[in-house]
Amino acid sequence: MKSIINQSIMLFSILFAVAACDNIDEDERFIYVEPATVAKRVLIEDFTGQRCINCPVANDIIKELQATYGRENVIAVAIHSGPFGTTLAGTPYPLYTETGDYYYKLWGVTEQPSAMIDRHGVNSNYMTWGTAVYNEIQKSAPLLLDASCVYDQSTSSVSISVKAQGVEQVDGKIQVWLTEDSVTSLQLVENNVIDRNYVHNHVFRKSVNDVMGDDFSLAEGEEKSLSYASEIDSSWNVDNLSAVVFVYGRDGVLQVVEAKVNE
Repeated sequence: MKSIINQSIMLFSILFAVAACDNIDEDERFIYVEPATVAKRVLIEDFTGQRCINCPVANDIIKELQATYGRENVIAVAIHSGPFGTTLAGTPYPLYTETGDYYYKLWGVTEQPSAMIDRHGVNSNYMTWGTAVYNEIQKSAPLLLDASCVYDQSTSSVSISVKAQGVEQVDGKIQVWLTEDSVTSLQLVENNVIDRNYVHNHVFRKSVNDVMGDDFSLAEGEEKSLSYASEIDSSWNVDNLSAVVFVYGRDGVLQVVEAKVNE
């Protein structure tokens, strides 16, 4: 008899639980969980030139910052531009680009070397770049951002896949650039010596999308996938190319990621 009573109580409990679940509104059955905090990566836009005697020193500082925090966390782009991107006669040096010079003028750069750390104004004092990077890397990012590349040798082109997920509401622009490492080209160094075997890294090559990026928005918790494609110039070494993808808005660069073109 006791066994029968216990079984009846258990059956009643199960039926009650099922009935209780049926009475809960479908939208209230799951508790919303906020996305986890996302570590902030930092973008350094380094306005440099092959005729800039102090630019190698600034580049060394960027190397030190990448060694300290990791290259995946401090992503640099060397934008060869401005008066030191050309000869005294105005002839462009090999690493100069018209797009890079457009950015130089757009942001009101007047000295080289100068940098924008997460686009919080132009900073011409490279001795303070480390402090600016430190301050930015302490922050959290309002979105997750990832990128991957597929290189097509037959067409000499790259497809870039971008995935984003909102941690907070995001409204701004998304920018996709190509950069190249290990480029051997001349550089003016100390004592006005021209080093013709200087190795340049993270050299800005082109903007894959609009020079100012494309409109981009992301709701909290929303996931979004985007695709881009670009031809590869025959003079570039595809094994040294990377795609740099970043989202920026009124508060500067919100998140940035770098992916090798030909893994």
